[in-house]
Amino acid sequence: MILLRKQQGSTLLVALVMLVLLTLIALSAMNATTTSIQVVGNAQFREEANTAAQQGIEQIISSNFTAFPAASSVAVTFGAASYTAQVEVPTCTSSIGLTNADLNPVIAADAVCLGSGAAVDTGIVGATGVVAASAQSWCYKQNWDIRATVADSNTGANTAMHQGVFIRVPAGTGCPS
Repeated sequence: MILLRKQQGSTLLVALVMLVLLTLIALSAMNATTTSIQVVGNAQFREEANTAAQQGIEQIISSNFTAFPAASSVAVTFGAASYTAQVEVPTCTSSIGLTNADLNPVIAADAVCLGSGAAVDTGIVGATGVVAASAQSWCYKQNWDIRATVADSNTGANTAMHQGVFIRVPAGTGCPS
């Protein structure tokens, strides 16, 4: 009996230690889950900001921005989240003359640009149906750089994006100053 009395408190002590260890493991798992949720949320905000910047750029590209290049703000909404893309003034980087060899007469956008003083009949395609390749076309290829930024104070998401685009313009059209 004396031996039993010395061991009566050890079961309680082992149970308390196990309970403390299980509590620490549960707290650690909760903290890891909370951190993971924050990381995923921040990635979502960043992707939404990137998409908002891209939509701002696409809205400018789909307009006639070369006539009067100007900065603009584009509002974009994703569910309950709203972002504003600040699009800088589009910048013309080059205006290059195209030759007939650069064009495909089967494509309607290219066909209007074909021109040749050496071709017979229509002035566009020779009697043999061959385009005078070395002749200057009636179009230039202008390269533009369009930049957009999004900075959201609610989520802390910040992004900057730029996209290059080329546009056909009438021959002789230079880059605006």
